[in-house]
Amino acid sequence: MSRIEARFAALRAEGRGGLVTFVTAGDPDTELSTEILAGMPAAGADIIELGMPFTDPVADGPAIELASGRALAGGHNMVRTLAMVRGFRETDNETPIVLMGYYNPIYAYGPERFAADAGSAGVDGLIVVDLPPEEEAEFSVPARAAGMDMIRLVAPTTTDERIATLVENASGFVYYVSVRGITGTSSAAAGDIESNVARIRKQTDLPIAVGFGIRTPTQAADVAGVADAAVVGTAIVEKVAGALNEQNVPAGDVVGDTLGYVSQLAEAVRSARNGNAS
Repeated sequence: MSRIEARFAALRAEGRGGLVTFVTAGDPDTELSTEILAGMPAAGADIIELGMPFTDPVADGPAIELASGRALAGGHNMVRTLAMVRGFRETDNETPIVLMGYYNPIYAYGPERFAADAGSAGVDGLIVVDLPPEEEAEFSVPARAAGMDMIRLVAPTTTDERIATLVENASGFVYYVSVRGITGTSSAAAGDIESNVARIRKQTDLPIAVGFGIRTPTQAADVAGVADAAVVGTAIVEKVAGALNEQNVPAGDVVGDTLGYVSQLAEAVRSARNGNAS
Protein backbone atom coordinates (compact mmCIF):
# COMPACT_ATOMS: atom_id res chain seq x y z
CA MET A 1 0.00 0.00 0.00
CA SER A 2 1.37 3.40 -0.99
CA ARG A 3 1.56 6.30 1.46
CA ILE A 4 -1.39 7.97 -0.26
CA GLU A 5 -3.51 4.80 -0.09
CA ALA A 6 -2.53 4.29 3.55
CA ARG A 7 -3.43 7.87 4.47
CA PHE A 8 -6.88 7.74 2.89
CA ALA A 9 -7.50 4.35 4.50
CA ALA A 10 -6.62 5.87 7.87
CA LEU A 11 -8.95 8.81 7.24
CA ARG A 12 -11.81 6.44 6.40
CA ALA A 13 -11.12 4.52 9.60
CA GLU A 14 -11.31 7.79 11.54
CA GLY A 15 -14.56 8.72 9.80
CA ARG A 16 -13.34 12.07 8.53
CA GLY A 17 -12.08 13.88 5.49
CA GLY A 18 -8.47 14.96 5.20
CA LEU A 19 -6.59 18.23 4.87
CA VAL A 20 -4.29 18.64 1.90
CA THR A 21 -2.01 21.68 2.16
CA PHE A 22 -0.15 23.40 -0.66
CA VAL A 23 2.99 25.51 -0.42
CA THR A 24 5.43 26.57 -3.09
CA ALA A 25 8.86 25.01 -2.70
CA GLY A 26 11.48 27.66 -1.97
CA ASP A 27 9.05 30.38 -0.89
CA PRO A 28 10.09 32.77 0.56
CA ASP A 29 13.51 31.08 0.56
CA THR A 30 14.78 27.52 0.69
CA GLU A 31 15.56 27.56 4.42
CA LEU A 32 12.18 28.88 5.60
CA SER A 33 10.33 26.76 3.06
CA THR A 34 12.08 23.68 4.40
CA GLU A 35 11.01 24.60 7.94
CA ILE A 36 7.40 25.07 6.83
CA LEU A 37 7.41 21.72 5.04
CA ALA A 38 8.87 19.95 8.08
CA GLY A 39 6.23 21.45 10.38
CA MET A 40 3.19 20.63 8.25
CA PRO A 41 2.41 17.14 9.67
CA ALA A 42 2.47 18.29 13.29
CA ALA A 43 0.27 21.25 12.32
CA GLY A 44 -2.32 18.81 10.97
CA ALA A 45 -1.66 18.36 7.25
CA ASP A 46 -2.69 14.88 6.12
CA ILE A 47 -1.15 15.20 2.65
CA ILE A 48 1.26 17.88 1.44
CA GLU A 49 1.31 19.33 -2.05
CA LEU A 50 4.62 20.97 -2.85
CA GLY A 51 4.53 23.38 -5.76
CA MET A 52 7.36 23.23 -8.30
CA PRO A 53 8.27 26.88 -9.02
CA PHE A 54 7.75 27.92 -12.63
CA THR A 55 7.93 31.22 -14.49
CA ASP A 56 4.52 30.88 -16.16
CA PRO A 57 2.02 29.13 -13.83
CA VAL A 58 -1.01 29.75 -16.06
CA ALA A 59 -3.57 27.96 -13.85
CA ASP A 60 -2.56 29.85 -10.73
CA GLY A 61 -3.69 33.18 -9.39
CA PRO A 62 -1.50 36.12 -8.31
CA ALA A 63 -0.58 34.72 -4.87
CA ILE A 64 0.94 31.49 -6.14
CA GLU A 65 2.45 33.22 -9.17
CA LEU A 66 4.24 35.65 -6.83
CA ALA A 67 5.35 32.74 -4.63
CA SER A 68 6.95 31.07 -7.64
CA GLY A 69 8.66 34.35 -8.49
CA ARG A 70 10.06 34.71 -4.97
CA ALA A 71 11.37 31.14 -5.01
CA LEU A 72 13.00 31.47 -8.43
CA ALA A 73 14.51 34.86 -7.54
CA GLY A 74 16.14 33.20 -4.55
CA GLY A 75 17.77 30.56 -6.73
CA HIS A 76 15.37 27.73 -5.97
CA ASN A 77 15.16 25.04 -8.64
CA MET A 78 14.07 21.44 -9.18
CA VAL A 79 17.22 20.01 -7.62
CA ARG A 80 16.53 21.96 -4.42
CA THR A 81 12.86 20.95 -4.47
CA LEU A 82 13.77 17.26 -4.58
CA ALA A 83 16.40 17.84 -1.90
CA MET A 84 13.65 19.28 0.33
CA VAL A 85 11.62 16.10 -0.10
CA ARG A 86 14.66 13.94 0.56
CA GLY A 87 15.37 15.85 3.77
CA PHE A 88 11.72 15.59 4.85
CA ARG A 89 11.87 11.81 4.48
CA GLU A 90 14.75 11.61 6.96
CA THR A 91 12.27 12.26 9.77
CA ASP A 92 8.85 11.49 8.24
CA ASN A 93 8.23 8.34 6.23
CA GLU A 94 4.43 8.42 6.49
CA THR A 95 3.05 11.77 5.30
CA PRO A 96 2.39 11.68 1.54
CA ILE A 97 4.03 14.36 -0.59
CA VAL A 98 2.63 15.29 -3.99
CA LEU A 99 4.53 17.54 -6.37
CA MET A 100 2.26 19.91 -8.27
CA GLY A 101 3.11 22.12 -11.20
CA TYR A 102 3.75 22.27 -14.90
CA TYR A 103 5.48 20.03 -17.40
CA ASN A 104 8.09 22.48 -18.70
CA PRO A 105 10.44 22.19 -15.67
CA ILE A 106 10.07 18.39 -15.73
CA TYR A 107 10.82 18.30 -19.46
CA ALA A 108 13.85 20.52 -18.99
CA TYR A 109 15.10 18.25 -16.18
CA GLY A 110 14.49 15.18 -18.33
CA PRO A 111 11.31 13.12 -17.80
CA GLU A 112 13.02 9.80 -17.06
CA ARG A 113 15.69 11.39 -14.88
CA PHE A 114 13.07 13.39 -12.99
CA ALA A 115 10.90 10.32 -12.39
CA ALA A 116 13.84 8.37 -11.02
CA ASP A 117 15.10 11.22 -8.84
CA ALA A 118 11.65 12.15 -7.52
CA GLY A 119 10.79 8.56 -6.73
CA SER A 120 14.04 7.96 -4.89
CA ALA A 121 13.62 11.25 -2.97
CA GLY A 122 10.30 10.06 -1.57
CA VAL A 123 7.69 11.76 -3.75
CA ASP A 124 4.37 9.88 -3.73
CA GLY A 125 2.36 11.53 -6.46
CA LEU A 126 2.37 14.10 -9.23
CA ILE A 127 -0.15 16.65 -10.43
CA VAL A 128 1.03 18.05 -13.76
CA VAL A 129 -1.53 20.68 -14.60
CA ASP A 130 -0.83 21.05 -18.32
CA LEU A 131 -0.10 17.40 -19.23
CA PRO A 132 -3.22 15.65 -20.60
CA PRO A 133 -3.39 11.85 -20.55
CA GLU A 134 -3.12 11.70 -24.34
CA GLU A 135 0.34 13.30 -24.20
CA GLU A 136 1.79 11.91 -20.99
CA ALA A 137 3.30 8.55 -21.95
CA GLU A 138 6.92 9.73 -22.05
CA PHE A 139 6.58 10.80 -18.44
CA SER A 140 3.84 8.71 -16.85
CA VAL A 141 5.45 5.38 -17.71
CA PRO A 142 8.73 6.09 -15.85
CA ALA A 143 6.83 7.93 -13.09
CA ARG A 144 4.64 4.93 -12.36
CA ALA A 145 7.66 2.64 -12.60
CA ALA A 146 9.25 4.78 -9.87
CA GLY A 147 6.21 4.18 -7.64
CA MET A 148 4.47 7.53 -8.03
CA ASP A 149 0.78 8.17 -8.63
CA MET A 150 -0.44 10.26 -11.54
CA ILE A 151 -3.23 12.38 -10.06
CA ARG A 152 -5.84 13.81 -12.41
CA LEU A 153 -7.63 17.15 -12.35
CA VAL A 154 -11.37 17.32 -13.00
CA ALA A 155 -13.17 20.66 -13.43
CA PRO A 156 -16.83 21.72 -13.13
CA THR A 157 -16.98 21.85 -16.93
CA THR A 158 -15.52 18.35 -17.45
CA THR A 159 -18.04 16.09 -19.18
CA ASP A 160 -18.87 12.62 -17.91
CA GLU A 161 -17.19 11.16 -20.98
CA ARG A 162 -14.00 13.11 -20.29
CA ILE A 163 -14.04 12.14 -16.61
CA ALA A 164 -14.03 8.50 -17.70
CA THR A 165 -10.91 9.15 -19.79
CA LEU A 166 -9.16 11.08 -17.03
CA VAL A 167 -9.70 8.50 -14.31
CA GLU A 168 -8.99 5.45 -16.48
CA ASN A 169 -5.28 5.36 -15.61
CA ALA A 170 -5.33 7.70 -12.63
CA SER A 171 -4.12 6.64 -9.20
CA GLY A 172 -3.73 8.09 -5.72
CA PHE A 173 -6.75 10.39 -5.77
CA VAL A 174 -8.72 12.63 -8.08
CA TYR A 175 -8.35 16.39 -7.64
CA TYR A 176 -11.62 18.19 -8.26
CA VAL A 177 -11.04 21.83 -9.22
CA SER A 178 -14.17 23.36 -7.74
CA VAL A 179 -14.19 26.69 -9.62
CA ARG A 180 -13.74 27.85 -13.16
CA GLY A 181 -10.57 29.87 -13.72
CA ILE A 182 -7.37 30.29 -11.74
CA THR A 183 -6.54 29.53 -8.13
CA GLY A 184 -7.55 31.76 -5.26
CA THR A 185 -10.01 34.02 -7.07
CA SER A 186 -13.45 32.65 -6.14
CA SER A 187 -15.22 29.94 -4.16
CA ALA A 188 -17.78 27.37 -5.27
CA ALA A 189 -21.14 26.81 -3.61
CA ALA A 190 -21.25 23.80 -1.30
CA GLY A 191 -24.16 22.30 -3.25
CA ASP A 192 -22.25 22.49 -6.52
CA ILE A 193 -19.25 20.78 -4.93
CA GLU A 194 -21.38 17.99 -3.49
CA SER A 195 -23.16 17.30 -6.77
CA ASN A 196 -19.96 17.24 -8.81
CA VAL A 197 -18.19 15.02 -6.29
CA ALA A 198 -21.11 12.61 -6.63
CA ARG A 199 -20.77 12.75 -10.40
CA ILE A 200 -17.08 11.84 -10.20
CA ARG A 201 -17.78 9.01 -7.74
CA LYS A 202 -19.91 7.32 -10.37
CA GLN A 203 -16.79 6.95 -12.51
CA THR A 204 -14.09 5.94 -10.00
CA ASP A 205 -13.43 4.43 -6.60
CA LEU A 206 -10.45 6.71 -6.04
CA PRO A 207 -10.64 9.26 -3.20
CA ILE A 208 -11.64 12.76 -4.27
CA ALA A 209 -9.91 15.87 -2.98
CA VAL A 210 -11.46 19.28 -3.64
CA GLY A 211 -9.41 22.41 -4.10
CA PHE A 212 -9.32 25.95 -5.61
CA GLY A 213 -11.28 28.60 -3.72
CA ILE A 214 -11.12 27.10 -0.21
CA ARG A 215 -9.88 29.93 1.96
CA THR A 216 -11.27 29.55 5.49
CA PRO A 217 -11.40 26.83 8.15
CA THR A 218 -15.20 26.75 7.82
CA GLN A 219 -15.02 26.22 4.06
CA ALA A 220 -12.40 23.50 4.51
CA ALA A 221 -14.61 21.72 7.06
CA ASP A 222 -17.65 21.93 4.77
CA VAL A 223 -15.72 20.41 1.88
CA ALA A 224 -14.16 17.71 4.05
CA GLY A 225 -17.68 16.71 5.01
CA VAL A 226 -18.66 15.81 1.43
CA ALA A 227 -15.33 14.89 -0.21
CA ASP A 228 -12.43 12.74 0.94
CA ALA A 229 -10.19 15.77 1.47
CA ALA A 230 -10.12 19.56 1.24
CA VAL A 231 -7.16 21.22 -0.47
CA VAL A 232 -6.03 24.66 0.72
CA GLY A 233 -3.29 26.45 -1.18
CA THR A 234 -3.66 30.14 -1.93
CA ALA A 235 -4.73 31.05 1.62
CA ILE A 236 -1.65 29.31 3.04
CA VAL A 237 0.66 30.94 0.49
CA GLU A 238 -0.82 34.30 1.45
CA LYS A 239 0.16 33.65 5.07
CA VAL A 240 3.76 33.29 3.90
CA ALA A 241 3.54 36.51 1.90
CA GLY A 242 1.84 38.34 4.76
CA ALA A 243 4.91 37.93 6.97
CA LEU A 244 7.22 39.55 4.37
CA ASN A 245 8.03 43.20 3.78
CA GLU A 246 7.99 44.94 0.40
CA GLN A 247 11.45 43.56 -0.36
CA ASN A 248 10.20 40.02 0.34
CA VAL A 249 12.33 39.85 3.48
CA PRO A 250 10.73 38.30 6.57
CA ALA A 251 9.21 40.99 8.78
CA GLY A 252 7.31 38.58 10.99
CA ASP A 253 7.14 34.94 11.99
CA VAL A 254 6.82 33.34 8.56
CA VAL A 255 6.95 29.75 9.79
CA GLY A 256 4.82 30.30 12.89
CA ASP A 257 2.12 32.30 11.09
CA THR A 258 1.88 29.76 8.29
CA LEU A 259 1.79 26.67 10.48
CA GLY A 260 -0.58 28.36 12.91
CA TYR A 261 -3.07 28.86 10.10
CA VAL A 262 -2.67 25.23 9.01
CA SER A 263 -3.49 24.19 12.57
CA GLN A 264 -6.72 26.22 12.41
CA LEU A 265 -7.66 24.51 9.15
CA ALA A 266 -6.83 21.08 10.55
CA GLU A 267 -8.88 21.64 13.69
CA ALA A 268 -11.92 22.60 11.60
CA VAL A 269 -11.49 19.67 9.20
CA ARG A 270 -11.18 17.21 12.07
CA SER A 271 -14.46 18.45 13.49
CA ALA A 272 -16.33 17.58 10.28
CA ARG A 273 -17.62 14.03 9.99
CA ASN A 274 -17.33 12.69 6.46
CA GLY A 275 -20.52 11.21 5.08
CA ASN A 276 -18.55 9.09 2.62
CA ALA A 277 -16.25 7.54 5.24
CA SER A 278 -16.85 3.96 6.25
